Amino acid sequence: MPFENLIKSLQDCFVTGDSTPENGCQTLQLFVDKLSESSRSSVKRSTERSLEEAAQLLRQIPESQLRGLEEEQLLLLVRLLLSLQLEMVSISTACRKVDQMLQLLAAKVDHKLVYKETLHSFHAIVHSDQVLSLEDLQRACMYLEDSVVGREVWRESFMPMLQRVSDSFPAVLQEESQRDGPICYITVKVCLQVFQLLPNEVAPLVWEENHSKEAVQRILQALIDILGQCCNRDTRLLAGTAVAMLINTASESTAAGAAAWNLLQVSHPQPCQLTVGVLQVTCDPVGKDRVDRLAVSRGLLTCCRPHILLSPSHDTTQACLLLEGLFPLVYALCEEKQDSRYFAFEVLTMWLKRVKECVTDLWRMTGARLLPDDSRLLQQLTHIIWTNAESPVEGVPEFASSAFTLLLKLYALDSEQFCDTSKAFYFTLLERLLKLPWEAKAKYHRLCALLPHVGAELVLNQYTEVSHHILKCLSTNHLSPCGSEFYKCLIQQQRRELPASLTEVDLAGRWANSWQPLLLEALTSEVTLLQTNSSTHLLPCTFQVFPSAVHHLLASLNPHKPGHLHAWACVLSSYRAISGCSPWALHGSSTFKTLQLALGSADDKVRLAALNLLCCSPKTRDVPSAEEITILKEFIPQNLNCESSPFRQHLQAAVRRFLVRIRDGCLAHIRGVKGKKKEDVSHKSRKDVLEQGIGFVEWLGELPYSFLSPGHSYQRKKTALLLLSAVLETCTDTWSPNKKKGQPPANIGLLIECARQRGQWNFFCRTKQLLLISCLEDSTNEIRELSACLLLRFFPPSFPADIAEVLETRSMQLLRSPRVQEAQMGALMMKMFLQKSGHRCSLSCTANTGRNLCVVRVLLKELEEHHLTAKADMMLSARTKPIHGVLCALQRCLLEGADDIYTTLDRSLVTKLLDLLENISLLLLAILHGDYAPPSFCDMGNAISSLISQQSGGGQIDEEECVLLSEEHSLVLTCCWVSLKETGIFLGSLVEKVLEESKKHSECLLTKQDLMRASDVFKDILLKCRHWGAVEGCGLGFTKFCTSLLNSSDSDLKDIPAQMLKDGLQVVQCPGSTSVTRRAAGLPMLILSVLSSEEVSKARPLLALSMQTLLDTARRPLDESWDQTLDLPQVCAVHTLQALVRGAGLGTAVLQFAPAVAVLSLTLLRSPCWAMRNAALQLYSSLCSRMLGQRSSSVEAGPTQHSMSPAAFFFHYPMLQAFLLGELRGAAQDLHRPAAGAKLHLQPSLYPILTLLAQLQPGVQDSSETLLDFLSPLLQLSASPIYSVRVMASKALVAMTPPSVYFDLLLKLTSQLPGPQESCNHNRLHGQLLQMKALLDRALCSDSVLSDDLREVVNRIHSSMWLGTMAQCCPLVRAVYLSVAGSLRRYSCETFLLQLSDRLMHDLHTPQQGLQVGLSSFHQQALHFLCADPKWACQTWESFSAASPELRLSLVTWLLDSQDWQQIDSKEVIQRVLQSNLKDALLGDSVDYRTTYLTALVSVMTGGGSALPQPLSDSELYLSECLDLLLQDLEIQKGGPEYLSQALHAASLLLSHVSDFSLKTSMLQRWCSILECQQAPEAPEVLRIVCSEALCAAGLPLINNLRDHNSLPAIMMRLINTGLYLLQDQSQEVRQKAARFASLLHHSRRGNNQRSVCIMQINQALLLLLDLLLQECWDTPGALEVLLSHLPQTDLRSVLREASPARGSCSLYEQDEANVFAEPSVMSAHMLPYLLQMAEKSSQSSALAQSLAAWAERNTAQVLDNLTECEQLLPAETFSPSWLALLVDPHFHCALGGLFARAVFLLHLLKTSACTQHHCDPLSMQMRLQTVCTLLTQNGVHFTPALTATVSAEEARL
Repeated sequence: MPFENLIKSLQDCFVTGDSTPENGCQTLQLFVDKLSESSRSSVKRSTERSLEEAAQLLRQIPESQLRGLEEEQLLLLVRLLLSLQLEMVSISTACRKVDQMLQLLAAKVDHKLVYKETLHSFHAIVHSDQVLSLEDLQRACMYLEDSVVGREVWRESFMPMLQRVSDSFPAVLQEESQRDGPICYITVKVCLQVFQLLPNEVAPLVWEENHSKEAVQRILQALIDILGQCCNRDTRLLAGTAVAMLINTASESTAAGAAAWNLLQVSHPQPCQLTVGVLQVTCDPVGKDRVDRLAVSRGLLTCCRPHILLSPSHDTTQACLLLEGLFPLVYALCEEKQDSRYFAFEVLTMWLKRVKECVTDLWRMTGARLLPDDSRLLQQLTHIIWTNAESPVEGVPEFASSAFTLLLKLYALDSEQFCDTSKAFYFTLLERLLKLPWEAKAKYHRLCALLPHVGAELVLNQYTEVSHHILKCLSTNHLSPCGSEFYKCLIQQQRRELPASLTEVDLAGRWANSWQPLLLEALTSEVTLLQTNSSTHLLPCTFQVFPSAVHHLLASLNPHKPGHLHAWACVLSSYRAISGCSPWALHGSSTFKTLQLALGSADDKVRLAALNLLCCSPKTRDVPSAEEITILKEFIPQNLNCESSPFRQHLQAAVRRFLVRIRDGCLAHIRGVKGKKKEDVSHKSRKDVLEQGIGFVEWLGELPYSFLSPGHSYQRKKTALLLLSAVLETCTDTWSPNKKKGQPPANIGLLIECARQRGQWNFFCRTKQLLLISCLEDSTNEIRELSACLLLRFFPPSFPADIAEVLETRSMQLLRSPRVQEAQMGALMMKMFLQKSGHRCSLSCTANTGRNLCVVRVLLKELEEHHLTAKADMMLSARTKPIHGVLCALQRCLLEGADDIYTTLDRSLVTKLLDLLENISLLLLAILHGDYAPPSFCDMGNAISSLISQQSGGGQIDEEECVLLSEEHSLVLTCCWVSLKETGIFLGSLVEKVLEESKKHSECLLTKQDLMRASDVFKDILLKCRHWGAVEGCGLGFTKFCTSLLNSSDSDLKDIPAQMLKDGLQVVQCPGSTSVTRRAAGLPMLILSVLSSEEVSKARPLLALSMQTLLDTARRPLDESWDQTLDLPQVCAVHTLQALVRGAGLGTAVLQFAPAVAVLSLTLLRSPCWAMRNAALQLYSSLCSRMLGQRSSSVEAGPTQHSMSPAAFFFHYPMLQAFLLGELRGAAQDLHRPAAGAKLHLQPSLYPILTLLAQLQPGVQDSSETLLDFLSPLLQLSASPIYSVRVMASKALVAMTPPSVYFDLLLKLTSQLPGPQESCNHNRLHGQLLQMKALLDRALCSDSVLSDDLREVVNRIHSSMWLGTMAQCCPLVRAVYLSVAGSLRRYSCETFLLQLSDRLMHDLHTPQQGLQVGLSSFHQQALHFLCADPKWACQTWESFSAASPELRLSLVTWLLDSQDWQQIDSKEVIQRVLQSNLKDALLGDSVDYRTTYLTALVSVMTGGGSALPQPLSDSELYLSECLDLLLQDLEIQKGGPEYLSQALHAASLLLSHVSDFSLKTSMLQRWCSILECQQAPEAPEVLRIVCSEALCAAGLPLINNLRDHNSLPAIMMRLINTGLYLLQDQSQEVRQKAARFASLLHHSRRGNNQRSVCIMQINQALLLLLDLLLQECWDTPGALEVLLSHLPQTDLRSVLREASPARGSCSLYEQDEANVFAEPSVMSAHMLPYLLQMAEKSSQSSALAQSLAAWAERNTAQVLDNLTECEQLLPAETFSPSWLALLVDPHFHCALGGLFARAVFLLHLLKTSACTQHHCDPLSMQMRLQTVCTLLTQNGVHFTPALTATVSAEEARL
């Protein structure tokens, strides 16, 4: 009987029966309801939750009441549970929960009944006449694995069921689709479970002669066949485990051992007979992928007991299966370059574990050491582990690391057993590891494993650079985990080695001696990655091991020093999280002050660290204190508009933790604190905790709604929604089935009830719902989606009728918009309407039609109208019915909104939908390609232009005059490509969902013919459309389409993508017939989508076929008559290969073809066809990125270095070694061939090969020394006539040279340096010097000792000084010689440095004859060398005036490129020289030189940073002339933005030092005007940035200098106003620099030392400037106007006129705001309190009073008119489209904000000033204002808390 019928019957029994007490019957009814709920749920976690609740209910029913059930009721109950269990066979945990209930019934009520019903259910499988289906096999598995009674039933029917399983194998193995599908896998799984769980029943059939062995023999034969013939790797691995488990059933070790040895014959390529006990089967392997060997070895190691693994071979008593049988097999698997490398190393790890488990028996058997130092076994293990530590195959390095750890432990046991204390192997490994470069990731993993065996002290003594290397690792993204783990292991080992008698304080002191400098350097570093990783990884483990280390760290930190504030917060936060102790007591009251300082910092990292400190606690019931709540309430509003996305995410997480503490703490107080007497916890204390906690949640639940209205910035709205999500997730009883953690506690209702009793926590009222609905039309997708998610998850399940009606109308309107963004809004609204319209549906449909089906039919009708319109008039369709919106809505409603698509669609609708999609795609493609199929980009443009011309009735458009696409062209193109993209995405997703849900239904909605039609649609779009957006989007859908078909059990469906692939490959091979298209357009996407969908667990035959076909096609020679204007098959093949290499879907599967692809791409670089060479180069670049693995992200590693060493690279790709070496040798030999005339012997593959080699990780010793062959050709390539080849050859030489050979090569190269009289090849000399430079930089980075070899190298460089002088005529040679000499500077004698510097000074000022290539490079190197010495630096700059223009440019360029001048004593000289030559530079003709010069001057005057300017020393008149020139250029906008920005910065610095007051005043006014002009949002960003810098550079000094002058208030007011505008700028850099000005000004006014200024957060800075404006300039003329200028305009009538519910745009784009970060509503709320304070001060100034009265007189009428408009527009009782139009209009909300600010200000003036009261009655206006505000709030308009509070305060004043 079906589950639903059983439910109904059981419920009927409960209704009619009277044997059960009332409460028991009620509990049983709830129990049944929970079972029904679990059956209906489609989410695994929901199902499990319902079952768990059902089990709890069943346990609550007393045994007596269960026994009192009637027989029919009990029978139905058991059958119900069994039916439910059979329904959930795919969810093992759910089956176990149901089985627990069955066991409870069996134990307490009637075991026989449960057994009988289970047996009856099982017999339905056993005694069926049909072959076992997938469902039958799954149920059989469930009975074995997840059912206690089921296992008993299995034993009862063992032989018949075993016979059924054996009979099913022939049918399963007959067809490939069955053999490689899930049914084969589950059949093998049944066998494995039988062998594992029923060994006593299986053993006699295998190991004793009997007449019942046929079934198990057939099963064994089938398993062996699967091992060698199946394509599904997972099935084969499981089959290997099953066979091994069968062997493990033996009770006698000899027979089992013989069978295991016999099983190893599977690895033989020839057919053989396998014997397992009395069973004999034939093994005939077909495949050559070695997965059979992998499966057998894996199975034996997983399943076999030790006595089997130790069994000897039949021909010897010495060998054992584990060592002599399995290890050679495992070693060979690890050596092979197969696709199963991951599993091979998994098996190696398993082998080591089993050896360790059996090591005692192995010692006893052999009587000798298992791993002596010279044993071959140890060498082989070390080799295979070492060489794969850097494998690019995911997971292999981790297994290699685990294997290394096991090997060390095994060696330790071996040494201890045989009393070997030398342990030479460990020290050999340590020496080898320490020689690895710091960039080697495997170095740290191995050191961690080795550390316990050699001790921390030895490692630290020998590894002197450990701290430096750990810091480097933490600064490198992919090395930070291993570096931090190494640190953790070191301190843990140190702790273990320290005496136990030491106290925690003493232990922490020992730690501080070794590690405190490292941790402080990391925590206070300017490198963000180093800061983050040290606080995230190092601090927690430090406090876990040495808790008292916190005192040492805090004592070393000064919060006022750069970087220390962040470190302070991180230290305390980590300490609190680890220890659970309160951090506030560590430093007394100063802790909260420092916390406030950190929370107000401008640095996001500092604020986040402080926030984490405030919110975190290891105890979730740790109720926040009143101080913590107050601080957080101040912090959150000031950080809502942060631009950083990570900051927003971390803010949400921190607040969520804070809310959890409040929630759990309040719940604990409601329940009462356990373990405390009632008098210990006073009623008042408990009440305070609840009031604080509930009040904070109420405040935070209301806050986000104030900032969700249109007009607020994206950042503020996103943060508000995240905070709202945190509140609703934490403090409501909404359970989220998709979340594993973070669910609300079961008793959350107690707290909600407590809050509701206080009139709080009304989270889901109508006004809040309206506000979230308005967010559905936000311009950003993230806001829309997040708002929709909150509405769906937390708010009532259905909208009110009026809201649903408006949503329906608005969504249909938006679906017809040509703007993609608006169409997506409409689609989302339609989905919301579908899911939350309840049982109502106002769309026209029949009464008995379901809601989902009704919506889909309406959308299909709409889609049909769009198609017909496009067919008749494409221009009209593009404007009013552009198709893509309806497609997006269908996707949303069908695939996201519908639970079961089979209840939403029927066969007729599917047919109609496919017809429409097919016709639409054909129509749009015909429009795009016109007469060309497939088209080029040009053809597409011409086709659209022709269409526009035809439908507009005009002639052909003159393309010569059309620089930009016309509006009509953009509309048609967007309509076409977006609709094609949506077609592909929707079609693929539809097929995926239909096929996925077809498993639950008897028939599929899609026939094979339908799927063939769908494949044709995909093929047409991908092959005939050239728009990448359409191709990429369609590719996403096509991948889903192919994945669904290839995962299907129907072989006919699997053939569809395979056939499409073959068709695509055929297209690649056919000669092209159209113009060249970029990267072969959609064809590679078609092939990539099919291959990405291929099952990973299989051998990927389609990938192998495709790669071979593409390689063969690409290798084909070009036809003699090839045409470069046509698509070439070879080029298309190469582009397709590149797509496969780059495709993330294929991952590392393509690496097995990497050598062949690399050889092909390098070979094709010689092609005469440019398109071929271009494609080959792109392919080679993509392949290198894939082969080399992860790129280093540290600064020191350089931009090109990867983490794979040359030895590891060629170990994984051995085929490439010979090829690359041959290419290099060929190129080197070409250099020695006599040139024919002046022609070069170019080798196109040379530079790419050198680039590849240069990217390998240097510094790794090559033990095999096979890579030394590369050195000779690389050295010879130093003579290449191509500059870039010489440069790259030097980099490749370093990467390929082992560290032990560095100085040998340096000696060799320096010995070849020529003398002054010797002739030389300049190319070779230049290349050799480049190689010397590269080798020296690498060799000297860690070796600072002056060895004999290094001394000889230095002497030879000294003796070749002439190479750096004019005696050497090539500037490039001189430049690189100076760089070599610079690298050796610390080893050079003073005489050499003096002589060389003197010659350089002479050469620099000697006039050059003619143009010399490389002269600029020589100048830069010479200046770098000279200026490294302060004495020569001063001399160089003092001769600036006499230098040539080229040298002057080089000097100022060097100043910008180098930071050396900041550390030398010549800084004052440089500043004086630049100032004295400023006028000449400004009068020069070159804008570039003037820009560079001013940039250098600014850099020197500000100290290279953003510090305050250094004092000037030049004459006043000269500086004023320079300043006047700069201001003139700025006023007339002479020069570009870059020059003007530097001019403004320089002028600001000079202005601050003008002492003539009259001169300063005039220039100051001009300067302020320039700032006010350039701070506008329309100005270039670089100028706005400099405006902020100018405020810091000159604004603060000028204010300080004018402190006692009467012009100060006016100047300060203008500067503060400029600062206010800049703090609202769109650019974060502008805002941060303006915040710096505010911070400096604040500290200056308070008389603080500026050197300890902490830059404050932007919103704090804005309020601070307003405070200063009010304090210093309140009575200054114009101050009132400054405040009012920041209020938005309040012309509400014009806003209402423009807002219309039927508004819609036929245009494609709308004008963006100049400043999208500006928030007029927020500024209104900021300004209002200061305006009110200004009004309060009117009694102190008659001028101010007059200004206020005049303003009131001018604005009263307008304010009252606008209030009247508000009263008239208030909505009716029901929600209307017109009101929704206003809710989503940002101008309306901005106008309201400005209106209410002005109205409150006016009201305050009316109350406080008698002269203004005649304009209006204050009481009447107050009532009107309050009424409007209340009604607006009730209808979805939320005002900021500050504005609402001010209105309430004004009301209280009456």
